[in-house]
Amino acid sequence: MRKFVLIVVFGLAVGALFGQLMKSLPGYWLVRVGDTSFQTSFWFGLILLLAAFLVLHFLLRLLTRLRRPVSRLKVWNSRTRNRNAMRRTVRGLVALAEGRWKRAEKSLTKAADDSSTPLVNYLSAALAAHYQGRYEQADSLLKRAHFSTEGAETAVGLVQAQLMLDRQQFEEALATLTRLEKQLPEHPQVLKLLKQAYLSVNDWEGLRRLMPRLARQQLVGDDERRELEQRAYRELILQAARPPGDLERVRNLWADMPDHLRNEVELVALYTEALVRGKEEGLAERLLRQTLKERWDNRLVLRYGLLNVDAGRQLAYAEKWLQERPNDPDLLLTLGRLSLRNAYWGKAQEYFEASQRQRPSGVVCAELARLFANLGEHNKSQLYYRQSVELLDRSLPALPQPSDQNP
Repeated sequence: MRKFVLIVVFGLAVGALFGQLMKSLPGYWLVRVGDTSFQTSFWFGLILLLAAFLVLHFLLRLLTRLRRPVSRLKVWNSRTRNRNAMRRTVRGLVALAEGRWKRAEKSLTKAADDSSTPLVNYLSAALAAHYQGRYEQADSLLKRAHFSTEGAETAVGLVQAQLMLDRQQFEEALATLTRLEKQLPEHPQVLKLLKQAYLSVNDWEGLRRLMPRLARQQLVGDDERRELEQRAYRELILQAARPPGDLERVRNLWADMPDHLRNEVELVALYTEALVRGKEEGLAERLLRQTLKERWDNRLVLRYGLLNVDAGRQLAYAEKWLQERPNDPDLLLTLGRLSLRNAYWGKAQEYFEASQRQRPSGVVCAELARLFANLGEHNKSQLYYRQSVELLDRSLPALPQPSDQNP
């Protein structure tokens, strides 16, 4: 009650104040538009302006409130479509994982436009189309993926290269990956796919240059790295050594070769053959001798006995090896051949016979038969020739043969 009385008193005071102001400050408003004019008192015009301002203010608020339901409806509709797209995307990805390619492609493509991750939808749909054998559709979906998201070039390129490799379009895949490599030289997936592409097209030089980066990124294990490097260098040496032969190229490959490969018997043997064909038998002899000090191998020992260099020095080295390996049949065969090259016929016979005692061999029998024939001992020569044929016959596979009963 007291508040009401105070409000009434305050209202009367304000009214009296305004009444006094209206008397003491007379004035008028005159508005003329063409021949038409409107005139009113200052205070009444002021009240009209205030009323017009209030009406305009409330009209604007009303219009704002009327627009909110429309925008809220749009937001609600957008969220609903996004949720539906997310559900379709999940169903599509599940179908892709289960191998239901057609269902996966349909769900993922339908949901792409409303998805918050259209790139994932289109890339996954492209995989589904590829697995159905619909390669043109897969390529079309990859293009849509490219334009769906800014900065998607790498992801699209990687998927495209993977699909090309799967289709055995190796040259096209290599071109795509080479372009990506220039942009991202240390990208792990690019390097892994490049390795696969190089192997597919037998680009051994490309693989050789790629191996350090694969190892640095730990994308290959030690065993795989050694195997791939050895394979690459083997093929490159074989290519360079083909007639007419590029000895300088072979030497450069050997110089660039990792240290752990220079004791690989196969690579040493290939390099030796290239040196021999290039008339560098002295270098080949040193290579074989140094390798045999670190890694003994019968293939290299036999090749050492066939070199045409300083036969006396070779025989001296080989006889030192015999002190450590007195019963090695391949070393004894090599010593016999080196003795022949030094014209030590008796010593050659002894070495050959010692090798034959350790391990009967058709090759050793043939050497003895040839030696005895040239010494004029034809009976012994015929005996060893027969033994050589018998030993070689034993190594042949068991196959049906004609007989007197079944001519």
